[in-house]
Amino acid sequence: MLYLVGLGLGDATDITVKGLQVVRKCSRVYLEAYTSMLSVGKEALEEFYGKELTLAERDLVEQEADEILKHAKEMDVAFLVVGDPFGATTHSDLVLRAVRAGIPYQVVHNASVMNAVGCCGLQMYNFGETVSVVFWTDSWRPESFYDKILQNRAAGLHTLCLLDLKVKEQSLENLMRGKKIYEPSRFMTAAQAAAQLLEIIRRRNGCGQEPGLTEDTLCVGVARLGAADQEIRTATLAQMSLCDLGAPLHSLVITGRLHPLEADMLRLHARDCDATLTHLRRVEGSEHTAAPGCH
Repeated sequence: MLYLVGLGLGDATDITVKGLQVVRKCSRVYLEAYTSMLSVGKEALEEFYGKELTLAERDLVEQEADEILKHAKEMDVAFLVVGDPFGATTHSDLVLRAVRAGIPYQVVHNASVMNAVGCCGLQMYNFGETVSVVFWTDSWRPESFYDKILQNRAAGLHTLCLLDLKVKEQSLENLMRGKKIYEPSRFMTAAQAAAQLLEIIRRRNGCGQEPGLTEDTLCVGVARLGAADQEIRTATLAQMSLCDLGAPLHSLVITGRLHPLEADMLRLHARDCDATLTHLRRVEGSEHTAAPGCH
């Protein structure tokens, strides 16, 4: 049997009782180590679970998945995923491979950013399509995520932006040379994501396009959801680009049309941005004047 087990948001104790029972009975346990991260290391998980874990990095999961499935043909194998097992398409691919190989599988679900983001005060059924915001480079600056945000806002819906993380990535030069040299891990912050959105807004304004977002568009930055030092901050895009939410992982929510209850909840995290939120209590409110900086 192949088990896909969600680990939840924060530390070792966030695993479900069912998930822990599965881990402890499996002969082999893999820890997926590149689509997200926990606030604790592999050693802390091994101590709590009472099991040795094998790190499953990108190369193993995407290119050598048969290695995992080979063992699942002969014994119970657990594949551990931060958040929920289906938070990344890679894991759907693993399930499809298992089915084709005649290997039965079971999924043990858990909390992920996709539902835990509701703690910021926005109602889950008012969210549209989730988008991924990637790190720009000098030669690659995609804007497709921005257009999806506009589509959501046109329908009055909020947008959860999942922010890029680079774990054990190779530079293009080392990749082409076949050198197993990896770049330092890095994680996009809510401030960096807001800054990229602001750059798109300025560029489109310069081209005479209607940008759809402004510096005063209300957003919410969340960091380390589920951890003891969880941080939630409501601000305008301009303010968010200056906010320091601390250590990773971060996500960013761009608001759509707000229900008065949502505006009241967002005020809890507004700090000195309260003037903006007072304005936004109207259900049909549009963009508003920015409040003082949010640092």
